Amino acid sequence: MNKKSICLFIITWFCAGVGLARPFTLTSPNGRLTATIEEGSPITLSIQLDNQLLMAPSAIGLTLADGKQIEGNGKMGFGTKRTIEETIQAPFYRQRQYSTVCNELNLRMRGGFGIVVRAYDEGITYRFYTTRKGETIIKDEIAHYDFHTAQLAWLAYSTNENNPYAMAFQNTYHMTALDTAKALPAFLPVTLDCNIAKVTLLESDLRQYPGMFVKANAQGLNATFAPYPKKMAYYQWRGMSYVAETEDFIAKSTGKRSYPWRIFAVTERDTEMPTNNMVYSLAEPNKIGDTSWIKPGKVAWDWWNDWNLKGVDFEAGINVPTYQYYIDFAAKNHLEYIVLDEGWYNSNKGDIMNPIPSIDLPRLIAYGKEKGVDIVLWTVFNVLDEHLDAACKKYADMGIKGFKVDFLDRNDQTAVEMAERIANHCAKYHLMLDYHGYFSPTGLSRTYPNVVNYEGVFGMEECRWAKKTTDMPKYDVTFPFIRLMAGQVDFTPGAMRNGTRWNWVECYQNPVSMGTRCHQAACYVVHDSPFTMLCDAPTNYEREPEYTSFIASIPVEWDETLVLQGEIGQYIVTARRKGNDWYIGGQTNWDVRPINLTFSFLDNVEYSATLMADGINANHNAEDYKIKSLTVNRNTVLPINLASGGGFVMKLKRKVLGDL
Repeated sequence: MNKKSICLFIITWFCAGVGLARPFTLTSPNGRLTATIEEGSPITLSIQLDNQLLMAPSAIGLTLADGKQIEGNGKMGFGTKRTIEETIQAPFYRQRQYSTVCNELNLRMRGGFGIVVRAYDEGITYRFYTTRKGETIIKDEIAHYDFHTAQLAWLAYSTNENNPYAMAFQNTYHMTALDTAKALPAFLPVTLDCNIAKVTLLESDLRQYPGMFVKANAQGLNATFAPYPKKMAYYQWRGMSYVAETEDFIAKSTGKRSYPWRIFAVTERDTEMPTNNMVYSLAEPNKIGDTSWIKPGKVAWDWWNDWNLKGVDFEAGINVPTYQYYIDFAAKNHLEYIVLDEGWYNSNKGDIMNPIPSIDLPRLIAYGKEKGVDIVLWTVFNVLDEHLDAACKKYADMGIKGFKVDFLDRNDQTAVEMAERIANHCAKYHLMLDYHGYFSPTGLSRTYPNVVNYEGVFGMEECRWAKKTTDMPKYDVTFPFIRLMAGQVDFTPGAMRNGTRWNWVECYQNPVSMGTRCHQAACYVVHDSPFTMLCDAPTNYEREPEYTSFIASIPVEWDETLVLQGEIGQYIVTARRKGNDWYIGGQTNWDVRPINLTFSFLDNVEYSATLMADGINANHNAEDYKIKSLTVNRNTVLPINLASGGGFVMKLKRKVLGDL
């Protein structure tokens, strides 16, 4: 990382009389966003865009174990302002590198605490810190964000009403006015429509601290946090741990530390949302050094299709012949990995160190090596953590390339610490990680780039048990605007059985996606997903080799990402560049939608294009699609008709001189 910090000025205040409220302001580099911190008990933060209020003065702070709040009531005694310019290297992110600039204000308070505020053109962020020695216990964090002028909010509520802090962070977004929102906590990210712009609340550099939830009311959002675990217990099923008893505080630590960044990403156009980089920018930089051993890629996956091979001469299931077939399919289609999902070890006993008898793991690893296909193993979070060094050493020595880690299902401080501990230890053994059953990312993949993907999304697995009232196509064109702001997503696309709004059926053992085949294909471009699945059975793909080859050839690493068109909850069109070539993917909700695709982002040369789009009968048969070739340039206007729940994918290859 190249970093250039320019100190603007240092400002010193001697303590004024108690009760004197002094405002400290900070403006973004383009002068449009302003954050104002005002002394008091508690401190308040407000945000303006072009002198118009986005967030009214809002109480922020920390409550300590003795019940006292850190506060700035005449006690802010030293401050610095500076401009920070960075060029950030971003392996496996939505672009390889990018530049940022912000203005920063650092205010110290008595008692060994302080607050840092940063203003980017893309948003405002703050974090508390302490310079105290010894143990610091945070009883609660104060965050009463006043958005009383907001028109709408997009909230993903906890799915556990009895214990809202224990769930998988998978729910659709509820679009609501704040005063009619449910009383349930919602997990981040959360987006609000504040008339002049949208504000999305996120967090970054979450370490040794619980993740934030919010409860909505007519005034705005109030933060709430999972208490610190006091006693753990185990479910017999999967050997999964859970919090059985909690402390009366949320976090504890020793010595100096910074607390998580609280981010208010500000976007005036919906198309700006999926490419906001503040979460990644604010995370601690790479701690593992060399990343050349980390190989993102596509996966021939077993679980979603229920090991549902057909026309083979062996009994499909969790056994060597089945996985050899998956490896053969992966090799034929140049997929880098297969995943052995739940079942390769006895998960009810938590016996990660011993595969079941029908899995000859050394044999499968050797077979994969011959074919150029590597293996990733599924496991439960705490099971891996409890065998961390032994499991890492055993499976790395055998040639396993990583773990798909599942069922964390909480974000209290000890869960956050477990995720970082696993990431750090696996990096030492050159093992990649796909964090499933996990909260929305908070920048950990910048700190530990071996964490290549995260769930925290209402993904394709939901189609195995969804109801007809579930609106997946609407969600599919909602979450990219909100959830992708936090980071990459393990949505697990690729369904080969596709249903329209009217003929979709629930089927656990032979699942069906909602929306068209091209809607599925577009996921590979719309999503930030450097480790992504082909979720259906190999034998289903093999019946349609042209389609399979098309989606298998879409890259998972990108040099540049643009969102060309879109509106939250309606549709999205995303373009990504890999070298000189471009890939464009578009999706719509259940509405039939004609669009005009323009190409002004291209260089001034011609491109050979391949378009896969909904077929003329896709509104009746969601599996209908058509592929055609054409030539485009930056002046082309291409009409495309998206079927109900439809989509398209387009590949553009820059013509060389001899092709013109």
